Amino acid sequence: MPILECILIDATANQIKFTTNDMELGIETIVEGSIEEKGMVALNAKIFYEIIRRLPDNDVTIKTDDKYTATITCEKAKFNIPGKSGEDFAYLPMIERDDPLTISQYTLKNMIYQTIFSIAVNDNNKLMTGELFEIKNNCLKIVSLDGHRFEIKDNTLRVVSLDGHRIAIRKMPLKKDYSDRKVVVPGKTLNEISKILSGEMDDVVSIYFTNNHILFEFDQTMVVSRLIEGEYFRIDQMLNSDYDTKLTVNKKEMLSCIDRTTMLIKDSDKKPIIIGITDHSMEVKLNSAYGSMKEELAIDKRGKDIMIGFNPKFFIDALRVIDE
Repeated sequence: MPILECILIDATANQIKFTTNDMELGIETIVEGSIEEKGMVALNAKIFYEIIRRLPDNDVTIKTDDKYTATITCEKAKFNIPGKSGEDFAYLPMIERDDPLTISQYTLKNMIYQTIFSIAVNDNNKLMTGELFEIKNNCLKIVSLDGHRFEIKDNTLRVVSLDGHRIAIRKMPLKKDYSDRKVVVPGKTLNEISKILSGEMDDVVSIYFTNNHILFEFDQTMVVSRLIEGEYFRIDQMLNSDYDTKLTVNKKEMLSCIDRTTMLIKDSDKKPIIIGITDHSMEVKLNSAYGSMKEELAIDKRGKDIMIGFNPKFFIDALRVIDE
């Protein structure tokens, strides 16, 4: 459907609205400007984008004729490109705006950033190409010594991604009570949202859920996406909280150390880094066809000594998104 390659510019009302929709993901935003004569046109999104981003930083005028040819003018630059009638454009699905989850744009952007690296890049398993968004309302009932009963509610948003080799989990306590939810949002959708969120703590985003869609609403923009169908993996059964060895290490030092090892590894090479953990130090070693390296880091360790090998890329991806 060629119309799905277009961006719809709708100035038939008293505002200028840009819409794109590929039937999986749709984005609609209100654009500041003035309307001299009302109308609507669908333009090839790729060509339109390439023209606009190369124009001078000044006002842009868009006019169309009766054959939907668009004339785009900015200062001394002038382009003519063919357009289409917007009548056949696939509008975004209507989403009921009931009981939204409201969080700051900063938080949502951060949660995506700290988990998106561990989704699968191919769709051999469709669920692995998305992220689980789960709202869980736990209620802890407590009886005090004098016999009084009271409840503590723990309402949490959990975002989970996994690609078959690693799992990334980000939790955030919620200030309000929300009904339990469990949906899988495509990684493509989350990547696009993270690009256009302001990331400001004071700016909010409202999230609405249906059985088949999720709607993100912020500033003057709406993003509607289909959900990935299917039962997500039972993450809690994959995790173990009873570890033999635990350690605390400086994140920046560990990231720099492991990053240095990658100089001796080719992209196609599956060489692991070997980590030896003793009471007060962690030794990172690598032997490859290009040479060898060894480095020690100071740690605070609890539990057993251990020697273990890991894919260095997995460590680097995780350490880069950890703040502390």
